[in-house]
Amino acid sequence: MASPTEQTIKEEPLLFNSSGSEQSTTINQEYSVTKKQEDETYEQFYSEVKAIEKRDSVLTPEQQINRLLRPGATYFNLNPYEVLQIDPSTSFEDIAKQYRRLSMLVHPDKNPTMTDRASLAFEAINKAYKMLEDEKERKKCLEVVEEARERVDKMIQEKRLKYKNQPIEEDTTEGYKKSLWSVTCKLFADIERLRVREESNKAEERKRKAEETTDREERTKLRKEWDKNYEESRETRVNSWKSFQTVAKAKDTVKGKAPMLFKPPKYKPEAR
Repeated sequence: MASPTEQTIKEEPLLFNSSGSEQSTTINQEYSVTKKQEDETYEQFYSEVKAIEKRDSVLTPEQQINRLLRPGATYFNLNPYEVLQIDPSTSFEDIAKQYRRLSMLVHPDKNPTMTDRASLAFEAINKAYKMLEDEKERKKCLEVVEEARERVDKMIQEKRLKYKNQPIEEDTTEGYKKSLWSVTCKLFADIERLRVREESNKAEERKRKAEETTDREERTKLRKEWDKNYEESRETRVNSWKSFQTVAKAKDTVKGKAPMLFKPPKYKPEAR
């Protein structure tokens, strides 16, 4: 049996999941397929980032750019606290100071030898700062962190029950921070997946409604054209019918018969 320090964080349901929802089921399936790969990427990313930070507490511009653009950063950068390298409890004044410091380090004008990569890193920092600059968004981010903390605490309780007197990774401050960091990043990734899926569904719904509107308008247009043509051809149809009646009357007059507009069928006796 693996020791508790080797146990991975217990999988939790997606944040804001709707029970029984087909959409949630699809998202959970996609999440399960990539979970193992993501766990390995998280572990590698965390180890490398912390190693760099330990070696150089004030990262150089190149190190910051590499940190923000390393493999897997697409999802890690969804966590604004990780991007700006700040604690969730940091005041907004200090958040702004850290933003200015990092933006100066990775600004494209300050890194002429890697302008393209610097632009992407600068964009990631701006996006993270805008999330925390907005009071409502900052509140949501703090709720995500609190959700992650609750999940980690629950996971620790389950580990203690399972491994009673044995030490666990989260007993150390570094181990607890690592678990909290990992769960927080995953929750931000889950929310982004859900947001993208909802946007996709909304786009499909807008497309469907637009197609229905276009189809309805096309049918209305065709109906109006048919009605217009029908009215315009009314006089022609009436004149044609009058001409037919005139010809029929003339034929009957020649034969010495009274004009008859309607010729009844011949009587046939019933066969017995």
